[in-house]
Amino acid sequence: MMIQRIFRAAFAAALLTAVFGTAGAAAADNVGPDACKKCHTAEHGVWEGTPHFSSFKEIHRDKKAKDIVKAVGDRRMKKSDTCVMCHYTVIDGKAEAGPSCESCHGAAKEWIDIHNDKKNPNSIQDGIAKGMIHSSMIYDIASNCMSCHGLANPNLPGDTAATMLENGHPLNPGFELVEYSQGVVRHRFYPPDVKNNQEMTDAQKSVYFLVGQAAALVSATDAISKTDNAKYVEAQNKRIAKAKEVLSAIPEAADVLANPTDEAGRAFGEAIKGKDFTGQVGSMLPTKYK
Repeated sequence: MMIQRIFRAAFAAALLTAVFGTAGAAAADNVGPDACKKCHTAEHGVWEGTPHFSSFKEIHRDKKAKDIVKAVGDRRMKKSDTCVMCHYTVIDGKAEAGPSCESCHGAAKEWIDIHNDKKNPNSIQDGIAKGMIHSSMIYDIASNCMSCHGLANPNLPGDTAATMLENGHPLNPGFELVEYSQGVVRHRFYPPDVKNNQEMTDAQKSVYFLVGQAAALVSATDAISKTDNAKYVEAQNKRIAKAKEVLSAIPEAADVLANPTDEAGRAFGEAIKGKDFTGQVGSMLPTKYK
């Protein structure tokens, strides 16, 4: 309970500095995955086995990717302000890796040296205050997933999103947090068993599933007003409909359903943390992972 209170107190400060995605000002504050590897060797090893890692050398070679880059008025994917929002980790102005640690946990320049200081009992909350998105901040991590996989990055203009979609860019309205986060990207090396990549319990999966739906609802609600492109609107409406269908059976979700904002989403995530919703959503949980 104490650590939960610490995180809640630190959220307000963190929100002033945490910027989702790798575009814009956040990119200038990225330190890159190799800096994280110094302490998080196991996690880095997992990342090296994911499409997020391998895409750096592959995705720009794809013909469809080249067509999309050309359609948005750029020549090279790794130098496209549009593409780097989701597809790359930018360090000192250059795309140096695919989506990596900071794509989910926030640009680390201001907190990498303080977030795991064993001499400082407040190191985690100090890191959060500097912009770290801690693994306990499920909603914020889910928001990063949803913004890119839903073609809904907050920095992406609506007309650009529509152009990308019309030229073959994927928009997966069925993207689901548990299915993706517990597959090849899973990196749960938590105490007391820090050497094993631990699997979630069904109860934990049920919370992730619900928080993911809340993040999808907020992301799609924000994105749908960006453009009147029919394909884009249809996809975002599918995300909204699915989220509402799931969340309508959960009393704690009333506020985020009525007011789909990040603030309400975070509050929902905190309200259901540690609970078991397998009775309500157990049948909806994926049995296979990406």
